[in-house]
Amino acid sequence: MSRKVFLMKSLHRSQRRRQRGMTLIEIVVVITILGLLMGAIVVAVIPTLDKAKQDKARLDIGALMQGLDLCKARNGKYPDTGTGLKELVDKQCIKELQKDPWGNDYVYLNEGGKPVVMTYGNDGSPGGSGLDEDISSKNPAAKN
Repeated sequence: MSRKVFLMKSLHRSQRRRQRGMTLIEIVVVITILGLLMGAIVVAVIPTLDKAKQDKARLDIGALMQGLDLCKARNGKYPDTGTGLKELVDKQCIKELQKDPWGNDYVYLNEGGKPVVMTYGNDGSPGGSGLDEDISSKNPAAKN
């Protein structure tokens, strides 16, 4: 009788152990796999976000150029460089003047009656290549 009780208790304990959950090694393996997956996703997504910022800058510049054309249609000339893009808001050609995707102001130049809108890219200074490349209304179709 005691042997039978011992076997029943032993069987009951082993069933309980299986129902408790995962072992430490199983948890470590799952965490490692999740870490590898997250790393791969980050590597794939970051370049896409950078390209999206450049594309947004191109779209913003196109919208500012349309605002400048509207301002010229209303006033007969583009704003001068000193007044800049602020005149578009003052004359209600656009609702508000936004910053570029990197948090810098868009640069406006009136070059002999021809407007140029640009952003200096990720680094915020003239020149550069790749993510730091200047984006301008002179070359709106340029892509990296």
